[in-house]
Formats: sequence, structure tokens, C-alpha cells
Amino acid sequence: MQESSSVGELAKRLRSEVDRYSPGEKLPSSRSLVERFRVSPVTVSRALAQLAAEGLVVTRPGSGVFRAEPPAPAVPTGDTSWQEVSLSADATAESAPRAVDASGVLATLAAPPPGVIEFNGGYLDASLQPERAMAAALARAGRRPGAWGRPPLDGLPELREWFARGIGGAVTAAEVLITAGGQSALTTALRALAPPGAPVLVESPTYPGMLAIARAAGVRPVPVPVDTDGVRPQLLAAAFRATGARVFVCQPLFQNPTGAVLSAERRPEVLRIAREAGAFVVEDDFVRRLVHEDAGPLPPPLCADDNDGVVVHVCSLTKATSPSFRVSALAARGPVLERLRAIQVVDHFFVPRPLQEAALELVGSPAWPRHLRSVAGELRVRRDAMAAALRLNLPELAMPHIPAGGYLLWVRLPDGTDEAALASAALRAGVAVAPGRPYYAAEPPAAYVRLSFAAVAGVGEIGEGVRRLRAACDEVRG
Repeated sequence: MQESSSVGELAKRLRSEVDRYSPGEKLPSSRSLVERFRVSPVTVSRALAQLAAEGLVVTRPGSGVFRAEPPAPAVPTGDTSWQEVSLSADATAESAPRAVDASGVLATLAAPPPGVIEFNGGYLDASLQPERAMAAALARAGRRPGAWGRPPLDGLPELREWFARGIGGAVTAAEVLITAGGQSALTTALRALAPPGAPVLVESPTYPGMLAIARAAGVRPVPVPVDTDGVRPQLLAAAFRATGARVFVCQPLFQNPTGAVLSAERRPEVLRIAREAGAFVVEDDFVRRLVHEDAGPLPPPLCADDNDGVVVHVCSLTKATSPSFRVSALAARGPVLERLRAIQVVDHFFVPRPLQEAALELVGSPAWPRHLRSVAGELRVRRDAMAAALRLNLPELAMPHIPAGGYLLWVRLPDGTDEAALASAALRAGVAVAPGRPYYAAEPPAAYVRLSFAAVAGVGEIGEGVRRLRAACDEVRG
């Protein structure tokens, strides 16, 4: 953090001095800058790289750093208004228009302004990420023979085998495809299983990224309500009968956003109902590796109990590592595997081999189980801290379920609360939250917010964030 601050300060000072030089004139040497500003050579190098990225200077190896030529005159802005007519004309011929509202996804991906506490994040804070282990794994991977060559299209055999063992049941490496993150895998699955215009059953509420995928593919998401035991089988069966859908997308373990776990009694019911409907179940097993310390034994993936090829399984390393460590797997049995493979190859070719090699290095290292144990303990502490702070400071908010895994709490607001207004007020107070509306494919039954306890620096930030949320609630209530 100190090095990063020094880089920013030096870049700011150098930026203010660039105008003293004529275009093409050489700037002082790196050595002289080190002596003048009393910083390290690394700091000078990074600060100059930042100025080069801004187009203020150019670096010529062996010669030095020079002021860049002034930018060319701006190209006049074109007229893109014709696109409104073209895109609207396409939509009129579609039974499910492909206009996509990405606001729910952006709410968890966009970094909040400086000083804002991130209760809306969807990934582990840097303090929880295995940064040192990932860096070491990537360094070792880069030295592996053939690491920079083209990988097998389905993924490295050893990595496919590792994912297959984790899924369990009768799943083999031959039934696993390596993909670039869970979102990519879900996109591939939906494209393979549902033609444009078709209905697709989804949990209600569900992950906004899933709804965005469905709408981008031109299919119609149809909600099926969940409770604390997961999706309700009777409503699932009724939805299949009413719509003729051939796909159901679900998160049986620590569902996003409710944290629900599909109960042991409902698991075989869901598989039976889908099988009788001639439908696939897309199982998004996204946070199995973010179990909390007090969770107890986890149920296996639905895929492990499926012998008939009903389940298309998606799992990922991303949530347990870093948003940039985008390595995941698709597992399926039967003819559908070839369709999944074809779409994966056409859309993405393959996952970069160095990243696959790094994944193998990481999960095979002693640091991996240590990281998972550390995260399990820390997430339990953070979950309990957030729940306790909410009960103390915001007793009017209801927490229908406290999960034993994942990274979030799903909080119901008092009747009549405008959740969009609350989210805006919270941001003004210095805490970012995710409104509940984007998690519903249809009208929501009540107002909710989703609060993440994993994307913050620690317990102290959780307490401060809840205090700021209290101020926002008071503002909205007037």
C-alpha cells in the first residue's frame, strides 16, 4: 500500500513538470529521479509507466524517457442514432427481446468510490485472497514445459480430473470441460440447452447475472420461488407443466442471494420432476469452497446423485481465490456434452494454458487447504459480526436465514421501504449495498437488500458500514 501511494505521488509530481519539456525532449534519467525524490527505482519505473499509459511520455529502451508528441485532433463524433431503429426492428421479430439490463451485475462488479464501504461486492476482499500462493503458482506454472503453448480444447487432463474428483459420483474427467469462469460456463450452458424465445425456469430470487444471461440469449426467465430449504418442488412441477420449459437453473448450495441450501428431502424430488419433464437442471455450485467453519458436512452436488444426464454442473475456483482467477468447469453426461463443447470452442477457443497450469499448481500446493481453512474461519467471524451489528443497530430489518456458507446476508426491509432510495442514501452515507429488485425475474414480494461481508477489509469495517446504513435508513424514513 505504501509503495502504491508513493507511485501515485511521484506520478502526480512528474505530471505537473512534463509541460516544461518540448515534445520529443528527453526527461531526466531514472537515476536522477531516484536521487531527487528519494524513492526506489521500482517507484520511478512505475510512475513513468503510468505517465506513458496516459500518453504524456514515451519510453525508448536504451535511450530514456521523452515527452510525447501532442495528441492528434479529436475525430468528430459520428451519428449512431440509426442503431436505435435497427435494434428496435430486430426486437419486434423476437419472442423474447435481447435487451439486457446489466445494472444488477454492475452493482456487484463496479468498485465503489474511495472511502465507501463495499457491502455490495461479490468477491473476497484482497485480505482474504491467497495472493501469495496465487503469485507463486503462476510463477511456477510459467516455467512448466509447454506452459505457453496451445492447451487441449477441453482443458488440461489433470485439471479436468481434479474437478471431476471434487464433483464426485460417477463423473469422470472425460465429462468435464474447463471454462473461463462461472459466468462463461452458465452462458455456454444456456445457449446449448434453450433456443431463443424458450422459457427457462430460474429460482426466485436469483443471481442477476443469470437473468442477464437469459435475456441476452433471448430466452424468457420464469421465476420459481425458494424458501430456506431451497426451491419448492410443487411450484417447480407446476412451472414445468405451465410453460413446457426444458431447463431449470438453480444454486442448491448457499443460494445467491438467500443463502438457502436445498434440503435432503427436496434433492431427489427436483431431479425426478426435471426428469419427468424431459428437462435439464443447470446446477451452479458457485460457493462450495466458501463454506463457513461451523457448517458441518456439506451435501454433495446434485450432479453426483444423477445417473441419467439430467444435471449440467457448473463449478469455479474464482469465488474462493480472486475475481481475476477465472477458471471453472462444466460437467455433463450424454449427447449434450458435445453441444456444450462445440459452443465453448466457438465462443472462447480455450482457457489460456498458463492460467490452467497455475490452477493446477495452486490446488496441488499445501497452501490451498490452509487457505480454505483460513477463509472458512474468517467468513464465520464476519457473518456473525454483521448479523450482530444488524440486530443491534437495525432491529427493524429481518434476516430470514443466516447461512453457513457463502459471503452474504439477504435482508428484508420494513414494508413500504423504497429500496432504491435506501441504496442511494446508503451510498451518500458511505456504504454501498445491492438493492433486491434486480434479483427477481418478476414482481418481488417485498423490499430487500443484499449485504456482503466478504468484500470488506475486516470486522471493523463491517461495524462502521452498519452504522452508516443506520444513518441511511433514518434519512429515508425522514
